[in-house]
Amino acid sequence: MKMHGSSRATRWLAVCGTALALTAADAATARTLAEVRAIGAISMCASPETLPYASDQPGDPGFQVEVGRAIAAGLGVPLSIEWIVPRRRARIVNCDMQLDAVNDAAMQEGRAMLSKPYQKSGVALGLARDATPVADYKDLVKGQKIGVLVNSVASVVLGKSGATVSPYAFQNDMVEDIAKGELFGAAVSIASLSYYIHTHPESGIRLSYAFDSTTELSWEVAVGLRKADEALVAEVNRVIDQLLADGTFGRIYAKYGVEHRRP
Repeated sequence: MKMHGSSRATRWLAVCGTALALTAADAATARTLAEVRAIGAISMCASPETLPYASDQPGDPGFQVEVGRAIAAGLGVPLSIEWIVPRRRARIVNCDMQLDAVNDAAMQEGRAMLSKPYQKSGVALGLARDATPVADYKDLVKGQKIGVLVNSVASVVLGKSGATVSPYAFQNDMVEDIAKGELFGAAVSIASLSYYIHTHPESGIRLSYAFDSTTELSWEVAVGLRKADEALVAEVNRVIDQLLADGTFGRIYAKYGVEHRRP
């Protein structure tokens, strides 16, 4: 099958583009809770052009930046942002926390610690305006063409289920083809698909959490704290509990069209 793609300059990321920071920035000194309080600030790594995740535009900062600010405020310190542009820069950036972190190699090797989770994330099934509703990907009928990122886990899962898949290089190409009626649906990151629907309501695209039954395509995200001490993790957990209880997470995500799905 032909792999779809285009030369557009702006591309969505399949997952948060700043996840690289925790796995590569080992040379810099991480901060404990006492050091954060002494310095009077906490920093996070973010990518400046990855809405709805993060942006360096003051009026549209992305949900990661807004959540980071809320956590910093709960700790009683301001947030400073270390913008990660090319991947190599992550090796020299000193940032304390990373939003939307998962239990990856950095955590398993002791180079970072995780807070409690604050959001259920993963891959969603985007469906065309006139497509038959699909609650679970296992209900897809052969011949209903589904866009997938080439070599992605979703492509493997759908391929094994017998679905008719069409490989793409970029998520936004898949979503645009759904809107044009060239695809029945596509496997897209929940946040990216939700944001597209939010900013393009005329597209008629619908979102289904059709992959919730598959652990490889559904996960919980947390705050990654690189080489933090237990005291800092405990304080961040305390703030997360407050933000969950008062609805802050829901309000922040809603601004970008993303549903807050409590873990």
